[in-house]
This record gives sequence, structure tokens and C-alpha cells, in this order.
Amino acid sequence: MWEGRRVVLGVTGSIAAYKAAELARRLVQKQAAVTVLMTRNACRFVTPLTFQTVTGRPVATELFSDPSTPVAHVSLAAWAECVLVAPATADSLARAAQGRADDLLAAVILDTAAPVVWAPAMNTRMWENPATRENVGRLAARGHHIIMPAEGELACGESGAGRLPETEEIISAVEKILAPAGPLAGKKVLVTAGPTREPWDAVRFLSNRSTGKMGYQVAAAARKRGARVVLVSGPTPLPSPPGVRMVPVVTAQEMHDAAMVEYADADVVVAAAAVADFKPVQPLPGKIKKGQAPAAITLAPNPDILLEMGKQKGPRVLVGFAAESGDPVEPAKEKRVRKHCDLMVANQAEGPEDAFAKDEAAVIFVDAQGQVENHPRQAKEKIAALLCARVEKILADKSR
Repeated sequence: MWEGRRVVLGVTGSIAAYKAAELARRLVQKQAAVTVLMTRNACRFVTPLTFQTVTGRPVATELFSDPSTPVAHVSLAAWAECVLVAPATADSLARAAQGRADDLLAAVILDTAAPVVWAPAMNTRMWENPATRENVGRLAARGHHIIMPAEGELACGESGAGRLPETEEIISAVEKILAPAGPLAGKKVLVTAGPTREPWDAVRFLSNRSTGKMGYQVAAAARKRGARVVLVSGPTPLPSPPGVRMVPVVTAQEMHDAAMVEYADADVVVAAAAVADFKPVQPLPGKIKKGQAPAAITLAPNPDILLEMGKQKGPRVLVGFAAESGDPVEPAKEKRVRKHCDLMVANQAEGPEDAFAKDEAAVIFVDAQGQVENHPRQAKEKIAALLCARVEKILADKSR
């Protein structure tokens, strides 16, 4: 579940900061992408170079960095799928509880939409102080997650609650937060989304009006149901859904290659991408001027990703999409059979806004028994939930 997951590891000024290096190393071994964010006091215990060496990524330390680079707290907050603060001092808990944003860690925590997980480490009396407990309570009430400190001998020579939990305990606790239980728990769901672009010169391309909204909603819905989700997406400005591993692509061939790699161990595939059927045989070099434009562009077919997946389907659940002119039911039935899908999701495409761009859509489900189920225009988020519920039923039927 850690492969490609984006973790911001906040390290604060505790003697336990040296243990965070091992935590970062273990996360990297599990193939997570780890960016370490250190407070100034943390740098007094461990050097940033230690974490950079362990993670292979730059370490963030300053709120105001090079003005030529992206704003650090905004970019890190958006990048993170999880912000894990380990060790977390009493001061860092207090600052977050107050909504402070005057250092990089506090600003990232205030700005991120990702889950925030705290692993406190401090003297027992500091941990048991009513002020600390009140701050912890405030953070928990806001949806933050607290990993309770362990008991044992402390750096000060005393013994009691306040030790940083063992590395594997922290990782296990975060896994439970990032992989919620649900009807799709233990399943890998592959979703393709968005358009593809087929270049015919250095700056121009053939594409379509797909925005990726439907596919992204399906990916988010599957993730909420506990699935491990991989989203292979063509160019779109949409942010990656939380907890979903994104694989960005541009052309149909790139989408084919990326999707077929992920297909190997997928349990469910939802092919929502609007893949270009054709591509220019030979893209022209440079930007072609108006007077030099060719009278015609010779096209060649792109790989049919859904058809190839259908031929290798095996026990997988395969869902396709069909945007059709006129009545979409009969074309959707034919396409479902020809491409060996368990379910085809059809809609009308009379104009560009009928199938694309909007946050709502009307769709028709066509199943393997030829049954047709109409769903009136509604939010794509709700359609995604209906689709996931149908996938769960198909999985249950297959298991019987």
C-alpha cells in the first residue's frame, strides 16, 4: 500500500529526532516518496543531510525559501497524501492547536487537506500536563490522528509515558489511517481518466473535450471504499484524489503502456478515459507555420486499450464507457460484448457538454445479462458511488 504514496514527515526538536531517520528509511524501503520537513530546533539534533541521504529528496526547513521556487508550504501541503509528525513536541502540538502558521511545519499543517498524524515524544509531566492534553483534544476534534506515546525510560533518565513509539508501530498506525476498511479493501482498482493528446507538430495536437471528472470521481469513490487505487490520467488540471496513486500520461500509447503494467495485478478496471482512436502517422518537426501547413494529415489507429484488456480479462471486473450519438443503448450493448466487459456505462454525446465538462451527467448501465439501468442526470460523485456499488456486486457474484 505504500508504493508511490507521498508522505511529508515532520521532524521537530525532540531528542527522539534521531529515530525519525530510521522511520524515513523504512518508509522509503516500502517505496513511499518521503519529503522530510524539519523545524529549526530539529536541525540542532539531526542534520538535514541525514534525511536527504536516507530519502534521496531535498529536505525542507524554511518557510521563506528561494523566491524562484514554488511557495514551500502550499506545494508541500498539496503534494502530501499524509503529514506525519514524528517526533512531535509539546510545542509543535500547541502551535498547531492554536492555528499558527509562522514556521514551515505549522503552515503546511494548516494548509493541507491530507490526513495529519502526530506521534508525540516528550517528558511524562509535559505529556500529562492539562495544556498538552487540551491541545491534543483540539487537534483530535479537528480530525487529526494521535498515536499515543509509549511508556518506558526517557532520555531525561525518568520513566513513564512519553517515548516515541517504535518505528513499525508508527507505520502500522498510519497504514490503518491511509487504508480504511471497506467493501473494496484488499482490491486493486485501476482507473483510466481524461483525454489523450496526439501531436501533429511540436505544439499542436489532436484531442477531445474530456475533463477527467468522471474518472477522478470513480477513483476517489473506490479509495473511500478501501481499495488500493491507481489512476492513469491524461492531461487534466484536476488534483489527484487523496490516497490515490497517480500515473500521468499524454498520448494513447503512453496510456496503453502505463495501464497494461498496472493491469497485471488489478482486480477491477474502470476505463473512463477518452482515448484518441487515431494519431498522426508522422508528427512534423518544429512549429509549422500557416503557409507551410499540410493539406492533409495521415492518421493511423491507436491501440485499443479496452479491447486488449478484455481479451486478457480472466477473473477481473472490467468496466468500459461509451459516449454515443443518438440512443446509446444498442451501441453500448454491442461494445460491451465485443470488448468483454462486465459492465458498460453509456451516455449521449450530442454536443460537447452532454458527455464532458459538467459536474453532472445522465448515464445508462448495461450489464453482462443485457439488463439496462437508467440513471437520470445527477452529480458525477453520485454516479461514481453507484458504479462502485455495482462493481462490488459483480465481485460478490464472481466469488460465488
